[in-house]
Parts: sequence; C-alpha cells; structure tokens
Amino acid sequence: MAELATIARPYADALFKAVTAGAGVDLGSTAAWVDELAAIAANPQLRQLADNPKVTAGQVFDVFTGVAQSALPEMAKNFLRTVIDNGRLNALPEVTEQFRALVNRRNGSSDAVVYSAFPMDGAALADVGSALENRFGRKLNLTVQQDESLIGGIRVVVGDEVLDTSVKARLEQMKAVLTA
Repeated sequence: MAELATIARPYADALFKAVTAGAGVDLGSTAAWVDELAAIAANPQLRQLADNPKVTAGQVFDVFTGVAQSALPEMAKNFLRTVIDNGRLNALPEVTEQFRALVNRRNGSSDAVVYSAFPMDGAALADVGSALENRFGRKLNLTVQQDESLIGGIRVVVGDEVLDTSVKARLEQMKAVLTA
C-alpha cells in the first residue's frame, strides 16, 4: 500500500490551491476546520464505523458533521465528502500536516510546540515566543503542552529541531558526563 504521505499530498495540494484561489477564503480558518476534521478522523471508533461495509458514505459524513464543534463551511463539506467517497479517512491527519506545511511555507512561519512543566500564562508565552522567533529566525505558531516530567524549564520542538532547556535534559547531560 502507498505511504500515507503519498496519498495525502494531492488532497493537501488541491485544498491549498482551492483556498488560495478562492476569494474571501481565509487560510487560518481553513486550517482550523482541517485540524478539526483530522482530529475526528483519528478517532478509532469513527474509523471502525467508516470501515463497516454496512455503513454508507452519507452516514459517515453525517457523523462527522454531527461531531464537529463548529458549523462546517461548504468547502469543508465538499472536501470531506471527497475524502470519504475515496476511502481516504485514514490519510486525513497527514493531509492536515501537509496542508499546514504549505500554509506555513507561504506565510514564512513554522509550527512550534512548547512543552512546559507548569502552565504558562499569556505574558510568559509571548516572552518565550519572541525569544524563540529570534532564535529560530522565523515566525512561530506556538502551542503549549504541559509535561510534568520536565521538572522545570521548557522543551521546544519546531519541525525536526529541538531546543531543550528543561531540568530533565540538564540532569541527563550531567549523568552522561559522569558515566563517561
């Protein structure tokens, strides 16, 4: 079977071209509903339902639209119907990643995940965000995830780059030096 990335690429490209060619369609709002559809598609129970031969594509579509937290625009509904009709629900999370990469490339930005041992308020995140943008040399779309195993500090993942200033990382470095 073909790699999911290979399957997802034409869908992400077509969606990106449709959004950028359409008048009045916002890349940010499109990315939001694509993320939501991918999260729904990642649910194992929904996948099991979609794989059931007794369930029609229309029923799967109705479940999606019923579970979606926001009203889907017409473009989202058409996109979802196409994905369901072609049996590509399993590729939807990968489509989302590739679509985000296209949007980021166009905007000159990158997605970044900040792992913190403690919750971060808006002011702290803004300070960290500006420092990280200087460090990585581009605009970053930050999301925060709490990871208590870090003990303190933060760990930042931007694509395949990792900046780890956590206490856990420093302890691991000391352990490596002491055991060498």
